[in-house]
Amino acid sequence: MNKTQLIDIVAKKSGMTKIETESLLTITLETIVDTVAKGDRVTLVGFGSFEARERKGRHGRNPRTGEKLYIPAARIPTFSVGNFFKNKVSNELNAHWIKVFILIAEIKK
Repeated sequence: MNKTQLIDIVAKKSGMTKIETESLLTITLETIVDTVAKGDRVTLVGFGSFEARERKGRHGRNPRTGEKLYIPAARIPTFSVGNFFKNKVSNELNAHWIKVFILIAEIKK
């Protein structure tokens, strides 16, 4: 799903216009990015948390040439999935595999 498709679905579910929905989504995402860039954490209970983390510098290799190089320390954005989101995806996957196993069992009969 891309941003346009997300806007279409949210607009339909909320009764808002697509323009209003796009504006709200843009403002929400900008706020999350700005907050994390300042070093603060954004937590959406059940969905997950966005935050910036420090990654230490380390030695690596260029995969093409094999040449050793140094990868400098960096501050990177991260996302930690919330329990509701994780469980929803896990249960959807489990339900899918259960259906697959049932179909396989029926085919083998």
